[in-house]
Amino acid sequence: MRSFSNHDPRTLSVHAGLEPDPVTGAIAPNVVTASNFAFQPDGVAFSANLNPDMTALPFFYSRWTNPTVRQLEQRIAALEGAEDGIATASGMAAAAALFFGVLKAGDHVIVSDVCYPGVRELASDILSDLDIASTAVNLSDLAAVRAAIQPATKLIHAETPCNPLMRLTDIAALADIAREAGCLLSVDSTVATPVATRPIELGADIVIHSLTKFINGHGDALGGMLLGKKSLIEPIRARVAVRLGASLSAQSAWLILRGVDTLYPRMEAIERNAQKIAEGLEAHPAVLRVIYPGLASHPQNELARRQMKNFSGMMTFQTKADPNLVARAIAGEGGTKLVHYAVSLGHQRSNLVLMRTDELMQSTFKLEGEALADYRRYAGDGVFRFSVGLEAPDDVLADLFSVLDRFR
Repeated sequence: MRSFSNHDPRTLSVHAGLEPDPVTGAIAPNVVTASNFAFQPDGVAFSANLNPDMTALPFFYSRWTNPTVRQLEQRIAALEGAEDGIATASGMAAAAALFFGVLKAGDHVIVSDVCYPGVRELASDILSDLDIASTAVNLSDLAAVRAAIQPATKLIHAETPCNPLMRLTDIAALADIAREAGCLLSVDSTVATPVATRPIELGADIVIHSLTKFINGHGDALGGMLLGKKSLIEPIRARVAVRLGASLSAQSAWLILRGVDTLYPRMEAIERNAQKIAEGLEAHPAVLRVIYPGLASHPQNELARRQMKNFSGMMTFQTKADPNLVARAIAGEGGTKLVHYAVSLGHQRSNLVLMRTDELMQSTFKLEGEALADYRRYAGDGVFRFSVGLEAPDDVLADLFSVLDRFR
């Protein structure tokens, strides 16, 4: 395997993990759809317990390792400055691999009180059934993090920027706390991407991505990944990937590899678009507030400028009018033509969805007191989570204003 360790990340995003096909010379990755591979009788043990480094084995069975998937793992690991990575069938599968791979009964995990709802519910609803305790904490409040640490704490799991508030966590400061406590720090960097932030360089032990979002960038494949030191990743691969089976398909890996090829120029274009759109929305009389890391009005803009090289393409905004009425206007007849009312984010096309505060409190976050007050400072009764695409920003603003102008 050729080494690209001395190259710029832009180069790594195109070349890392890629070897021309030894037979045809093709320089695009092959889609190896085989589920099984021919091997020598003495080359592979059938138990993961007997294979401490499964990626060093001959290809054996695609639930363990697959040539196309392995190329994706190597490329994202190079972008994150990680020793290794394990690809999974979705971002939630990556989160499950993390929790089930490093935690056991009697352990305690600290999670961000606001993060991707599925991850929050996995920690609060499923881990508790397995006698794994979890505490939800505002991870931007370092004193609260220290207060939440217990003797059984094995993991602190952060998400920055967090979904949907766009609140940031100081990764370097949190890493110091985790080291003092003798626990691991994992960072979900899905919104930031390695273009913006490389958490391992800031002290994180594990980085998690939903590859479905900006890294794939085309809205046509699900995927997830965990990255870190090989000594951390390989036990998770053996414990979770082999035994629970949430492996990424070769076809999805190939689609995501295609997305990684253009990750840097896409994120640069998306950031330019997002900055202009955020500024335009902030100035519109129907808009109450915009939260975007690139705006001076973001409560943590100084941290954003220190920790992010790219402000990415996700923002939230509140409207002065009832957000439910605005959502119906956007999604209904005569609504927006370019901006789709749809979930997910990080695709080439812009989309938004209303995240209702009361609904999220009832279903997922269940915040009270000061934690709820802090959430409402960012989100009010509900925010529109807006993922900016590759359209011309003036066209997107005109499309949004065609609806927002009705609510002046």
